[in-house]
Amino acid sequence: MTAPSNLASMTGYGRAEGAADGVAWAWEIKSVNGRGLEVRSRLGNGFEHLEPEVRKRAAGLLGRGNVSVSLRVSRTGGDRQVTVNRDLLGQLLDAARDVAGDGPPPSVDALLAVPGVIEITEPIPSEEDREALDIALMADLDRALVALAAARGEEGGRTGEVLSGHLDTIARLTDAAGKSAATQPTAIRDKLIERINGLIDGEAAIDPERLAQEAALLAVKADVAEELDRLVGHVAGARELLEKGGLVGRQMDFLSQEFAREANTLCAKSADAELTQLGLELKAVIDRLREQVQNLE
Repeated sequence: MTAPSNLASMTGYGRAEGAADGVAWAWEIKSVNGRGLEVRSRLGNGFEHLEPEVRKRAAGLLGRGNVSVSLRVSRTGGDRQVTVNRDLLGQLLDAARDVAGDGPPPSVDALLAVPGVIEITEPIPSEEDREALDIALMADLDRALVALAAARGEEGGRTGEVLSGHLDTIARLTDAAGKSAATQPTAIRDKLIERINGLIDGEAAIDPERLAQEAALLAVKADVAEELDRLVGHVAGARELLEKGGLVGRQMDFLSQEFAREANTLCAKSADAELTQLGLELKAVIDRLREQVQNLE
């Protein structure tokens, strides 16, 4: 089966950056697996007001996952102003000379490093400038989200290929288990005769009719036809979901649990070593299927 391309993983990364009017910025978005959609934002001072719109735009493009959004903004223009608090600097000089006495004069570099001596201020943008910056920032947020969605789609395609391979293996093992299960009634009858002969040690004849009844009862208890039929149905259902694509992660997770339930019952009912081995192989590949399903959106 060819894996569809319209599946999405919940893991991915997107980035976009821009600059305008002496301001540079960069968006980074990471997402990992999650039960629902949870968006966490780190936008920095002065940009907290963008958080509701960030959540809205993320929810418009993503279905599930824990999403971390970060924004870094820096000034690139030369319009920042540097001022020296000369009153504070003078007080520090006087205090340093008083403490030093006849010693060496205080270092100017050390005094200038004292918090509050040098102040760097940035021009206060107008309301129009703020709105223009917000518009530019959100446009690049959209680009980062699209990049994230594309990365999740690529990962989803690879996951779909792996899942398709697992479903092929489950189908093959289910078919083999059906053929093995067809020989169970004869194996049950032979084991029953062997056990009875071991108990009576040939001292009495076995009633063929009674033997057939007991063998039939045991065969009914060991019948795995329903489990095999359900496994076939689950494989078909899972393939339909993968073909449909979209937000199928939860449904695939439910199906993987159903797969595991049928495989466990098959192993519990098995009266044959070959069938038991096939059941164990089914359980192993179903576990791998469940691990991959956890990545689907």
